[in-house]
Amino acid sequence: MTMPNGANPPTIRRLTSDQASGWLAAGWRDMARNPGLSLGFGAVFAVIGLVMAYGLEREGLGSLLLPACAGFVLIGPLSAVFFYEISRRNEMGEPVSLSLVVSSVLARFGQIAQLGMVLVLFMMAWLLSGLVIFAMFFQGAPPPLENFVMDILFGSGSRIFLVVGMVVGGLLAAIAFSISVFAMPMLLDRDVGAFTAMVYSVRAVRLNQASMIGWGATIAIITFFGMGFAFVGLVVSLPLVAHASWHAYRDVSRG
Repeated sequence: MTMPNGANPPTIRRLTSDQASGWLAAGWRDMARNPGLSLGFGAVFAVIGLVMAYGLEREGLGSLLLPACAGFVLIGPLSAVFFYEISRRNEMGEPVSLSLVVSSVLARFGQIAQLGMVLVLFMMAWLLSGLVIFAMFFQGAPPPLENFVMDILFGSGSRIFLVVGMVVGGLLAAIAFSISVFAMPMLLDRDVGAFTAMVYSVRAVRLNQASMIGWGATIAIITFFGMGFAFVGLVVSLPLVAHASWHAYRDVSRG
């Protein structure tokens, strides 16, 4: 098992908006090169999504599925860690197998877990905020999903509800994205601590604000598109954006 690179974070490079298409193309190549592992990991998260949706609907809490999906996006870099390692191994010309990928991730488990806990806290903050927002506008338990959709479309306070939800969710998503988009792949690539990786990620996002806004929106759209097909679409959409995010990291850190 190879060890990560040096303990110092690399220089931050400027990115351009047109690089996103190249990241997606490279991500697709990584997925096609390792279809079994990539689609297999994607299927695991698709099953998790299906189980979550079934559980919420069974308890009459189907309307919570939408904020739960948004919460999943907040912890996206944590769920993508195995895909990052596959892409790293492809780039380095190292062998790729389930055991090698898992062992490499476990070798950095301490630092990955620290960053993962930060992302989980963001997800919990969003879910708690969502429950509070629901209570403010729906006076009681969240309605079933079909009633919720009708209330959103035709309810008297639907616009305010949407604005409040988008502002709160957008703020949490922006912070979570900034601290993790380059931090998680860096923990696999370099021998740095979680805090160092998060600081690097924030600085890289600030230096490349325009391109990162577009990239964050692209990730969200592709991920939600995959969720929209009863979560089955995650089998492809999650590996695609995760592998592509590795190449975004490499472009901002290479050199």
